[in-house]
Amino acid sequence: MPKTVVHIFNADQDSLTTGAHVAERIRQVAADRGVELEVYLFGPAERALLDPAEGDFNTQIDALVEHGVPAKTCLNIAAANDAADKFARRGIQLEFARDAFARYGCETATVISF
Repeated sequence: MPKTVVHIFNADQDSLTTGAHVAERIRQVAADRGVELEVYLFGPAERALLDPAEGDFNTQIDALVEHGVPAKTCLNIAAANDAADKFARRGIQLEFARDAFARYGCETATVISF
């Protein structure tokens, strides 16, 4: 099954909002189109998951997780921010960025970055 990855890196409001919105829009048609969807949050966007001021973004990511979309963050950044348990409670999975990006190449995934 083809895979699409929405990679959210930047933490400016447009990147966070648009990245999460595009992931939701893909989720809505993924099953019908035979596409597997994954969201990978890295760097500044991963830290935005811990920022209460980013409530809308966090709500969007939590909704994706509730709908069964794998949302993943970098294990190193999570550990550095003492956030691994917080992410796990939200259903956000941890994977080293190097492993995720190598896996996307092996899977010939389409990666869309924000």
